[in-house]
Parts: sequence; C-alpha cells; structure tokens
Amino acid sequence: MSIKNIVFDFGQVLVHYEPEYMTGVYVTSEADKALLQKVVFDRLYWDRLDAGTIDDGEVISECKKRLPEHLWDVAEKIYYNWIYNIPEVEGMRELIIYLKDNYDVKLYLLSNISKYFAEHKGEISILSLLDNCVFSGPLGIVKPNKEIFEYLCNTYSLIPGECIFVDDNTANINSANSFGINAYLFDGDVERLKKYLEEALKQ
Repeated sequence: MSIKNIVFDFGQVLVHYEPEYMTGVYVTSEADKALLQKVVFDRLYWDRLDAGTIDDGEVISECKKRLPEHLWDVAEKIYYNWIYNIPEVEGMRELIIYLKDNYDVKLYLLSNISKYFAEHKGEISILSLLDNCVFSGPLGIVKPNKEIFEYLCNTYSLIPGECIFVDDNTANINSANSFGINAYLFDGDVERLKKYLEEALKQ
C-alpha cells in the first residue's frame, strides 16, 4: 500500500518545546526562572490542558497560588507568550517544503496541545505549510488514545496503512502502529527521517 499522508507531532518534532528557554526569555534571576519553570509548565496543568479539562484562567489562578506576588505578572506573560518562543527544529521546515515540492503527499499535524494553542495556530508559521491540523485540547482526546488516530482518519478520509506518523514518544508510536498507521520514532535526526520518508514514498 502506497504512502499518501505524513502526520507530524509538534513538540520535539517540528519545534523545540523547552520550558527552560521559554521561561528564560522573560526572567534573568536563576532562582525565579527555576520556580517559574517548575510551576507554569507543571504537567499537573499541561496534561489537563492537552485533554481540554482546564482553561487558561484556571491555570493562571493555580499558578499564582504557588508563586510570590512579584512573579504573578511575569508568570502570566510566560504562559500567554510561550507559543512565540518555540524555535523550529533545524531542517524540519526544509523537509516539509521538500516533501510538498517532490511528492504527491498530504501533510498533517497531530498534537497533544491546548485549546489556547489551537486558537492561535495561525501565528505559528510552520503550521501554514501543512494541509490540516488536529489538536487534542479542543477534542478532549489525547495521544496515545487510539480514538485520536481514529478521529484524524475519519475527519480527513485517511486510510491508516497509507499514513506515516512521526512522533518522539514511544507510547504514541506504539498506539499508532496498533491502529494500523506506519509510525516513525523521531530522535532529532532530520536527515535520517528524510531518508526514511524518501524510501517509503518510493514504494
């Protein structure tokens, strides 16, 4: 079965998701930076954001309970601006353009990410290169649940065996494979991924 669709994860695949960097943009004090990073990017909140079970205001409110008052404003600034402080993984933009220019293939995003991000996706330039995006927050379904792969395929009329899914998380890769999607565990090596995709698209 020929490959007709490539589905990318977002964080650590298309961009570098690095809380230390995203916090350091706004804070110079090492002590404040460490505390803000720990609180603002706590998976206690972000797992719920990915699942769509907590809103932005609740996150800010909970963060303030754990922070001294002098850090409240910067915490809010970090939270609402992190999406602008996510450098692209070097070579991924070029890879996407190469695939679009040289192969008859559709490109998608499938990401565990918040409603806030989904609402501002138009401000993330690399996403404009893709055909469609699926975000977990608005759906209330997160990877590795198979339901999110089912949603992707049903929504865009994709055949699982005609898809390659690129993610950096083993659990997500295993779930995609079990659903019938060809999955590639990304290790940061863009050139290796390119060679894999070239071989797959030749078949």
